[in-house]
Amino acid sequence: MFHSRLGCSSISFRHQELPTALRTIGELGFEEIDLGALPGVCDHVPYELTATAVSTVSAEVMASGLRVRSVNGDIGDLNALLDADGTAARQRHLDALLALAAATGANALVLPCGALDHNPVRGVEEDLDLIAAQLIGARERAAEFGVELWTESLHFLRFCWNLERAGLLADRLAGSGVGIVMDFSHIVAAGEQPLDYLDRHRGRITHVHLRDAVPGNINLSIGNGSADFSGGLKQLAAQGYTGHFSLELETRDVTHHERPAAAAKAASFITDLI
Repeated sequence: MFHSRLGCSSISFRHQELPTALRTIGELGFEEIDLGALPGVCDHVPYELTATAVSTVSAEVMASGLRVRSVNGDIGDLNALLDADGTAARQRHLDALLALAAATGANALVLPCGALDHNPVRGVEEDLDLIAAQLIGARERAAEFGVELWTESLHFLRFCWNLERAGLLADRLAGSGVGIVMDFSHIVAAGEQPLDYLDRHRGRITHVHLRDAVPGNINLSIGNGSADFSGGLKQLAAQGYTGHFSLELETRDVTHHERPAAAAKAASFITDLI
């Protein structure tokens, strides 16, 4: 029904309990998901991710029959300065998310590109160094679980919120094995252009999130913003991109009742462009 490389993030149906959201996504015709595990954004995965919680969530996902492309998680502000206890707590949370990714058969765990704040803790360069080091360390740990480590950068609400900072982070991650997730909505919300982003990150993109936006607003349904999906997808193809795409429709311009139909409409539109 939809392109085989197009999935749907569970964040798109975050208002539903996880089993219901998975059923909704499957009934729409999707075969693949990104699993949202973002505190305050999507509660499909408990923040206190115990071994029992990992087993429960992975069983629910596996029972749905949907493939998992990535687990979209958060282990705290990667440019924060932590004491020994904070560092140990972060490592435990990382290991729990990696265990969940492995248990669900996910290709990767996705982590953010810094704090929910554009202002540096120490300085831009120092914070970027620390974020890169944390991501590279997480990738090394992820390899022990048999999964990849990706970061969503640029992200309009995070430290690497514009093309300049996303590019500087990408430079620091070159050759590290950390993949980069492109999100059309965050690029547009930051006042940047997807084609400029792709020129700066040529050959570096491992996954793509799809949602529409206008400058300053990331929460629009596809077709209600100004993102150039046609041009962006064409350039991705021209650059040899063979990865997957995920509708991450955390939108505010449709009701929950309208959301399934809006997701299906968006999926049909994107399928024609891939």
